[in-house]
Amino acid sequence: MRVIWMMALVALVFMSLAAGGAKVFRMPQEIAFFESAGLALAWLYPLGGAQIAGGILSTIPKSRKIGLTLMGLGFLVSTIVIFMVGQFGFALISLLPVVVSVLLILRDNAQN
Repeated sequence: MRVIWMMALVALVFMSLAAGGAKVFRMPQEIAFFESAGLALAWLYPLGGAQIAGGILSTIPKSRKIGLTLMGLGFLVSTIVIFMVGQFGFALISLLPVVVSVLLILRDNAQN
């Protein structure tokens, strides 16, 4: 079971780094999402930075809870933006990383 949890963590870290990088580097898809949701593009940098920081912090055991929290919040904000543009099916699927982040936090709390 431990291997499955570690695989989930690794997958989340890569997803968070990729999503954060896409925002920080202002990829066209991210710009389109934010513009269609009516949000200022200036929000791409803090959200992307939080997702990158969360991914990095999650790889360090002592800062894992903080990292998972940042990742979960980053994924949640991204999911809200996806809901705002009307892509409900994709938004529901996008909640999965949020749920996995919460489960990993709860697992970490139970172990300590």
